[in-house]
Amino acid sequence: MTQRLLLLLFCVSVVATTAAAADPLPSWNDGPTKEAIVGFVEKVTKNGSPDFVPESQRIATFDNDGTLWAEQPVYFQLFYAIDQVKKKASDHPEWKTEEPFASVLKGDMKGVIDSGKEGLMKILAATHANMTAEEFRSNVSEWLKTARHPKTNRPFNEMIYQPQLELLEYLRANGFKTFIVSGGGVDFMRVFAEETYGIPPDQVVGTSLKAKYEVRDGKPVIIKLPEINLVDDKEGKPVGIHQYIGQRPIFVAGNSDGDYQMLEWATAGKGPRFGIILHHTDGKREWAYDRDSHIGQLNKGLDDAGKKGWTVIDMQKDWKVVFPVDKP
Repeated sequence: MTQRLLLLLFCVSVVATTAAAADPLPSWNDGPTKEAIVGFVEKVTKNGSPDFVPESQRIATFDNDGTLWAEQPVYFQLFYAIDQVKKKASDHPEWKTEEPFASVLKGDMKGVIDSGKEGLMKILAATHANMTAEEFRSNVSEWLKTARHPKTNRPFNEMIYQPQLELLEYLRANGFKTFIVSGGGVDFMRVFAEETYGIPPDQVVGTSLKAKYEVRDGKPVIIKLPEINLVDDKEGKPVGIHQYIGQRPIFVAGNSDGDYQMLEWATAGKGPRFGIILHHTDGKREWAYDRDSHIGQLNKGLDDAGKKGWTVIDMQKDWKVVFPVDKP
């Protein structure tokens, strides 16, 4: 009897271990959200299913800021730009009195934000343009090695969401091609996207500056210009997908009203579609914000998710852990 009991317990343990190992989303709590994701992937990848989608059409697009990594208290690319302004300040004495640079140098983040789109464009032009693509890539790479988030003191590329990393891997394991489609700078994201998310540079779509070809010191280079090419936010996201991907995605993920048009356009296509919105509800492990936030405002998307058929991820309820360093 004892041997049979031991054998039974062993078998139960093996089954439980195997089931745990087979879970493609171990950092997601069991529940309707996880079930909806897995259910969608299974139905579009099962041969013979009426909802089967060929691999060539399995396109998934993810916003970056607030969807794949954190975005509070300001977008991480702005932290980079601010550090670059401080680094270049000695060559620009006029910045001491010229806004928004004066606010940057005084550490007045509110003043920087209050400068609006025009002020931010000045900062981006001063820190992202009039250099070669290689120089910019090197600057961002070096910054990521030493820069730390002001609240957590973690490297910015560790402020990524473990559940989303698992979701990206799960989709790719099922024949999906995963893209970043973000309002962030495309050249900025391409520096770390492949190592961080497994998404290569040619699968990153973002806001971009115009560029030109030059030969400098006998070497052909691409020069980043201080002129906007594409603002990949709101209405710009479907345009960016159309221009750079050429297919309407069947799986789309965002977290703010800046992603609304991407979600709306993608899920309006024919055949099975899946849209998810990450709702930041966890003020202890991350930040809790939505309608009134100065970053990642989620208002219209939250109101319309139900009638549009989009799945809302409740960070506090749906995620066992938030960041990779939090894994048990």
